[in-house]
Amino acid sequence: MSKNASRLRPSSALLRRLPVVGGVAAGSLLLVAGPAFAHVSVQPGTAEKGGYSTIALKVPNEKDNASTVQLELDLDPKHPLASVMPQPVPGWDVKVEKSKLDKPLEMHGKTITEAVTKVTWSGGKIDPGQFQQFALSVGQLPTDADELVFKALQTYSDNDVVRWIDASKPGGEEPEHPAPTLKLVDKGTLNGGAAAKPDAKAGAKDAKDAKDENAAAKDDQGDGTDTTARVLGIVGIVVGVAGVAFGVVAGRRRTAA
Repeated sequence: MSKNASRLRPSSALLRRLPVVGGVAAGSLLLVAGPAFAHVSVQPGTAEKGGYSTIALKVPNEKDNASTVQLELDLDPKHPLASVMPQPVPGWDVKVEKSKLDKPLEMHGKTITEAVTKVTWSGGKIDPGQFQQFALSVGQLPTDADELVFKALQTYSDNDVVRWIDASKPGGEEPEHPAPTLKLVDKGTLNGGAAAKPDAKAGAKDAKDAKDENAAAKDDQGDGTDTTARVLGIVGIVVGVAGVAFGVVAGRRRTAA
């Protein structure tokens, strides 16, 4: 082999290092990409327009050296909600703030002049590597909007505040700190809507099949009973014949004696 070829061929030591270098590079990529998926979000992310829903703010702790100690949620002022009720979270205090509406709401025959505009949870903590859900019962959801955007401020024990307030653009890249968003869909379209209606013909066919199966089962049961009876009859005949034979042999022995 020529000297040039020897120079071009990698050494065995370098070949041994390649998997290690590749593993470190892949691990570094995961560490960089991982936190991008861990952001404050609304669960579930979809609800029906004009209805009531129970949602939860899912809050992960993204830091390794600090805990989340407060979450402040600002509701969409363009689409006020007449009813916002937080579910108690053990270890956390909750504060609900209301503001007067520029335009009163009419709901269930009542005029609503103020609505909840901010909810704050504090006093607890979310440790590194953990998350917490803060549930809210909300309604009546608007019928003239396709989404509700909430702005959330996440405060850490080191006084760092992460502002989840960036708007997401359809078809665009996700912002660094996207605001939690609840998508709103028309009534009847959630969970398949009309697709879940039963098929009458299919139901009739299933009923007929079930009837045929029951009839077949009864026939099989009857056949089994007949077979059992035949076996018992044959056994009885064999036993009877054996008894007669035994009697004849015993009689001959007595006569010979």
